[in-house]
Amino acid sequence: MLHDAGPTLSLQDFRLLRDLVNQFCGIYFADDSAYIVERRLRERLRDLGLAGFDEYYRYLQYHPKAQAELEAAAEVLTTNETYFFREAYQLRAFTDEILPVVRGRALARGAKRLDVWSAGCSSGEEVYTIAMLIDATELFEGWDVRVFGNDISRRVLRKARSATYGSASFRAMIPDYQRYFIETEEGQQVHPRIRSMCHFGHLNLMNQRRSAIVGRVDVAFCRNVLIYFDDASRRNVLDTIYQRLHRGGYLLLGHSESLLRSSTAFEIAQLTTDIVYRRPVPYTELPPRRV
Repeated sequence: MLHDAGPTLSLQDFRLLRDLVNQFCGIYFADDSAYIVERRLRERLRDLGLAGFDEYYRYLQYHPKAQAELEAAAEVLTTNETYFFREAYQLRAFTDEILPVVRGRALARGAKRLDVWSAGCSSGEEVYTIAMLIDATELFEGWDVRVFGNDISRRVLRKARSATYGSASFRAMIPDYQRYFIETEEGQQVHPRIRSMCHFGHLNLMNQRRSAIVGRVDVAFCRNVLIYFDDASRRNVLDTIYQRLHRGGYLLLGHSESLLRSSTAFEIAQLTTDIVYRRPVPYTELPPRRV
């Protein structure tokens, strides 16, 4: 079997690096994934001129630029698979069932404002998808609508802000939404009206204090993010999302994710085409029962 040329990652060094990255950004690699870490971090060793992974660990521990390098390590270790209109069944639940409820709650607060958060937004396709769906409902005309996307990778955030995409991002495209794109030499670019609804920021989801920049949101998407975290990191991120949600606000996870062993703070909301989660509304805030 052929192997990539370069330093070899011992199990001891793998576990040291694994734990350091996990503490920093929540990503967790089991022992049988050591080869992935070895392959992806070799480029960091080359860029820094380091001979081995033991030197790299010491760099991450003691070098003045350790924090910046931890971000760079997280950059190469994260997976950024995404595309427009991913998991369409859940998006139908969002537009048909969640948005009308959220609209009613916002009006009850006396605010024509809608805030949606895409936590771990990668290169932005999910953020723009959400904005297009909101626009197409015509429920929020004249409202202050903000869709905020964050990621730990500055590289994918630059792509998100460019709002220009190639064919791979359109593998699940819905034809009716093609009107929201403009053909350019670089690819398909999201229409300025949709872009004006969307905002992006660099954020490590493990940093609860920094997460306050998100503000309060009506709906949080955290899809296909928690699968890369260990249990403790999941609990930390879910607690952050809970704090950011308005009471009665919704949390949407990926199809293979659940809150099992991670959080009991949310209640289950059974929709027609999906099961989602919701921050409970205190009993004193519930509308009076009709008799």
